[in-house]
Amino acid sequence: MDRPRVTLRAMTEDEYRSYVDEVQAAVVAELVATMPEEEARAKAAGGIAHYLPDGVATPNHTLVIAEDAAGTPVGNAWVGPDPNRAEGSDAAWLYDINVHQRARRKGYGSAILAEVEALVVRDGKARLGLNVVGTNEAAIALYRKSGYAVATIQMSKPLP
Repeated sequence: MDRPRVTLRAMTEDEYRSYVDEVQAAVVAELVATMPEEEARAKAAGGIAHYLPDGVATPNHTLVIAEDAAGTPVGNAWVGPDPNRAEGSDAAWLYDINVHQRARRKGYGSAILAEVEALVVRDGKARLGLNVVGTNEAAIALYRKSGYAVATIQMSKPLP
């Protein structure tokens, strides 16, 4: 199957507000596997506030909407500086990538990721890092298929 083509465009303020609500809900859903729900909610809200204090206008961060050939939104992504590297490094960080439910399993994840990589290269970066929850098998498969390798593994165990 040929990968569909997508175009990235800047996220609007209205889209950003909806995005934040969706991201926070998704982050909480993932984090409750490793921490209490209230802690997960606080972490989700704090992460966005910390990294995007000015929303879509936050310097050095790019929030995009991915559209298919007909101009229909099929997903979104957020890329910015690698928080694990020094300021001005050659590395960017994929903070988030999403494919809308109706567009899943059609190749849009790969297409969005490829366009984000091209955006990062145009911005003069030579590396793109990311984090993925260990139970998100679909995302892990996408990243592996796209050439990403494990750099670190974080593990936890609930204790009695």
